[in-house]
Amino acid sequence: MRRRHFNLAASLTPVLACLPTMSHAALPAAQTHLDWTRSANIYEVNIRQYTPEGTLRAFMAHLPRLRRMGVDILWLMPIQPIGLQERKGTLGSYYSIRDYTAVNPEFGTLDDARALVREAHAMGFKVILDWVANHTAWDHPWTQAHTDWYKLDAKGRIFPVTFNAGTPQVEYWTDVVALNYASAALRRAMIDAMAFWVREADFDGFRCDVAGLVPTDFWDHARAELDAIKPMFMLAEWSEVDLHERAFDMTYGWDLTDVLTKVAKGQADARDLAAWVRQPPLSKAGQAFPKSAYRMRFTSNHDHNSWHGHDGELYGDAFPAMAVLAATLPGMPLILGGQEAGLRKRLAFFEKDTMDLSSFPHEALYTRLLALKHAHPALWNGQYGADVELLDAGNPAVFAFRRRQGSDQVTVVVNVSDQPQDVALAALPGVQRLAPWAWQIDAP
Repeated sequence: MRRRHFNLAASLTPVLACLPTMSHAALPAAQTHLDWTRSANIYEVNIRQYTPEGTLRAFMAHLPRLRRMGVDILWLMPIQPIGLQERKGTLGSYYSIRDYTAVNPEFGTLDDARALVREAHAMGFKVILDWVANHTAWDHPWTQAHTDWYKLDAKGRIFPVTFNAGTPQVEYWTDVVALNYASAALRRAMIDAMAFWVREADFDGFRCDVAGLVPTDFWDHARAELDAIKPMFMLAEWSEVDLHERAFDMTYGWDLTDVLTKVAKGQADARDLAAWVRQPPLSKAGQAFPKSAYRMRFTSNHDHNSWHGHDGELYGDAFPAMAVLAATLPGMPLILGGQEAGLRKRLAFFEKDTMDLSSFPHEALYTRLLALKHAHPALWNGQYGADVELLDAGNPAVFAFRRRQGSDQVTVVVNVSDQPQDVALAALPGVQRLAPWAWQIDAP
């Protein structure tokens, strides 16, 4: 959704990703996950801004490049038609859905969506679709045919969504209206719409917008029904433990992003990163996330870029070092489409604003990091990877850690400052001094 949320070079040998054959074990028991997700990463695609054409077909030309980079999961931001009534800007928000089972004509056709998924599958990608279950556009047909499917005010009228009401972070989503999940008929229609994209276009799962604003039991039922069609991968834009019990494989990990941003601005150092490792933040409800809960780790996403700042604003010269940490600490790394090209502008949310993909200064870095994750089980996601063992580098400006899984181990040392730093580390005796924002990764 479009909102403000709560807010030495690395010497790695590229390794071709070799994902295991897919099998499926049902949630919730120990929250096992599909085999192919265990060493996977995720890449967010904004179809409107990705190419000058802004179409599904035009994006397909980038698939070979992204596969060479090592991308596993393609997350498509919503591709459905956007509401006209109360539209924001010229083109409107992707998250103002006017028809759940159609394609925005600006992006192409349903056949184009099918072709994209089909070609992506042939190359080894999985593809998930952004799903907006909390609200629709004002001019969605349901607002006329099924008023009772919506939240109504005291006079029985549909009204715009207000997010974080009564707080300093209040937001008025004036272009959308909220659905009412007390309606069994709405629940049936929403699951049917999700199933449409699995049956008709062969999507592999969904990223679910503001998932915590929709009842968890709805997601539980939706997951079970969708899994009966095809085993799903489900990502929730939220951060609560109960979402992992039956419905979702992964939730957002904003907590690490917050620390990385402070480190890049000189407001935090290795001690703060160590504190994050020792005492991982709890959910809003005060619960600890189990190791089996995948958490998504990122330096940016579409909301973060548009409303908080581009990579240059947030990280400056520290960006590569922060990307290294996001990719090697526990969790599944997300790359916002365009970050490999050095995305140094805030993409307009309601207008056409093509990103510059004329060069790819960070592509080699991401290629190395994704290959490292594929090759080393110590870095795998959730319970399939190793815990973090903090190492004392003898310097609060140097963050060092090791992850070990059986005989496999990866050691990471990062200068988290803009000054050269001395390192005293028994685990890597050859590393004695790091340039500003430099890192060293040892992965035998």
